[in-house]
Amino acid sequence: MRSIVALAAALAISANVAAQTYPSRPVTVVVGFAPGGGTDTVARVMQKKLGEYLGQTVVVENRAGAGGTIAADVVARAAPDGYTILLGTIAALAINPHLNSKLPYKPLQDFAPVSMATVSGNVLVVNSLVQAKTLAEYVKEANTKPGGMTYGTSGVGSAGNLAGELFRLTAKANLVHVPYKGGGPAMSDLLGEQIPSVFASATTATPQVKAGKLRALGTTSPKRSATLPDVPTIAEQGYPGYQATNWYAYVAPARTPKDVVARLNRDIVRTLSDPATHEAIFNQGEEPTPSTPEELAQHMAREYAIWGRVINEAGIPKEQ
Repeated sequence: MRSIVALAAALAISANVAAQTYPSRPVTVVVGFAPGGGTDTVARVMQKKLGEYLGQTVVVENRAGAGGTIAADVVARAAPDGYTILLGTIAALAINPHLNSKLPYKPLQDFAPVSMATVSGNVLVVNSLVQAKTLAEYVKEANTKPGGMTYGTSGVGSAGNLAGELFRLTAKANLVHVPYKGGGPAMSDLLGEQIPSVFASATTATPQVKAGKLRALGTTSPKRSATLPDVPTIAEQGYPGYQATNWYAYVAPARTPKDVVARLNRDIVRTLSDPATHEAIFNQGEEPTPSTPEELAQHMAREYAIWGRVINEAGIPKEQ
């Protein structure tokens, strides 16, 4: 018994010392999508300043695939020491469990919430392959086009996928989903006219819309985007109540020491509040939204319940 008590005390002391010296080496932020997408862009905008505040190099590691599931699983299994964290999406942290019965992790149990990062709406963008200039014309074109209208997203179960499926059901539009391994590849094919439309993150879509390379037909948020104020929401174009917001959040493996989580939270919040970083993220179409770990935990639980209900009511099949 004494040996067990001594071992427990030694482990507690070791964890406390580790927390006090954290961080003493580079911190890896894992992103579940290919370079160039919304999550990757936010992670890299944050990278330098976050490293300055932490006093260590911050490495962004892309683990693309399965709508962010691969990256989330990597972090869920990582050592709970604060050196491997996830910039997760609504897909990985609230949606995927309702779409995949064999998901290797449980979002509400296997992660320690650190801080919300950003919140935004998705944007339905089209290229010159689409004649429609309005959302109503897009639906009409989709319903008269042989085989329907294809739309790309950053992956199965992504926020764009759910936004697209919710719109397909709401508008009774003949839309066909084409999943990619990230917003970057989807946007590349859209610009290259390999696909006619994409439900994209604001981060990915805004620069291309402002450059005149793509047309934005509607945003999925409840109110117009501050960075795309001339683009009406889908809700105000004849679909009241339609809403599908996108969000990114920092989480660590479960059982990460509270002191380490607190340090990460402090420096992530400082980075999001840094004027230059805030402006850079905002200009990409995202709204920096720092939070406490407790606020993020409540948000994740709420979104988990909401999207579970939507997926069930929409009859979207679960992958077995």
